[in-house]
Amino acid sequence: MNNQKNNTNNSNIMENISFKSLVVQEIDGFFIPSFRQKSISELPNCDVTIKVAYSGLNYKDALSFRGHKGITKNYPHTPGIDASGVVVDTNSGQFQIGEKVLVTGYDLGMNTSGGFQQYIRVPSDWIVKLPKTLSLKQSMIYGTAGFTSALAIHRLQQIGIYPNSGNILVTGATGGVGILSISLLSKLGYKVEASTGKPEYAELLQEIGASKILSRQEVLDSSNRPLLQRRWKGVIENVGGVTLNSVIKQVDKGGAVVIIGNVTGDTFQSTVYPFLLRGVALLGVESAETSMELRTRLWEKLANEWKIDCFDKIHRTIQFDELIDDLRKMLNGTQSKKVVVEIDPSLD
Repeated sequence: MNNQKNNTNNSNIMENISFKSLVVQEIDGFFIPSFRQKSISELPNCDVTIKVAYSGLNYKDALSFRGHKGITKNYPHTPGIDASGVVVDTNSGQFQIGEKVLVTGYDLGMNTSGGFQQYIRVPSDWIVKLPKTLSLKQSMIYGTAGFTSALAIHRLQQIGIYPNSGNILVTGATGGVGILSISLLSKLGYKVEASTGKPEYAELLQEIGASKILSRQEVLDSSNRPLLQRRWKGVIENVGGVTLNSVIKQVDKGGAVVIIGNVTGDTFQSTVYPFLLRGVALLGVESAETSMELRTRLWEKLANEWKIDCFDKIHRTIQFDELIDDLRKMLNGTQSKKVVVEIDPSLD
């Protein structure tokens, strides 16, 4: 009874807190971002309130920031599909005040007020308890990109593709998912080739584990041939379109292409021959609604046996006030590495 009373009192106190938030407003068809003060009462009516330590930039955030109605239906809105921090109020028996947690995916930052603010309020079944061997900042260096990369590797391993099976190609190698895929694959002992249109990042890609750097042109095929020389046992494919068309033809017998992005196109063309004559598997990854059982299991792997040792090389940290500029850079295609937004590092 006393605990219930204390929780009620705490909730009443929380409602009066004012905090900083990035808000995108729709004005006469234009989407205008600004920082403003919000109150806890403006957040969704959910059972856990989290004080945010870090968030991270993802392409979905940039699309929501731009006003993409396929991502976010209603404005004003606060983007940010990733957040890590500390529980400050809860009506759920699953979490305690002061517990460190992370949230990636589900509807956070899409139609639910997201991580680009000092507080979020979300359902308890969206929340992962931070593994003991991972810091709040490291969890956001991973973020949705790292979790998606872990899912892609999990999918490869489900069909028996392990480090001794053959080379793995990662396309779109300098983006967040690309960099984290290379880092994780290398950590696990896979031989990784990286395809990128940004040759200036070749040295970084080699430092984090890529054994070979390929230009986009070295991967693309403009012929009408249904099959090409076998080059890779697996592909983690970020790009879509003609890149996906091309790599399918070059996968080894019993190999697989894991589709995790569509930067240059959301359609592709193929014949049945890679699938009938080589047994190639085409695997999809959907990270937002991954079951909590698998989600928790993969986060434990990311914090322990899969934990990378190149966090410092693959990310850069920005201050909260720099966020609008970096979202614009992402939309302009001038962003690289994983970008972590520092909101309250004292919580880590």
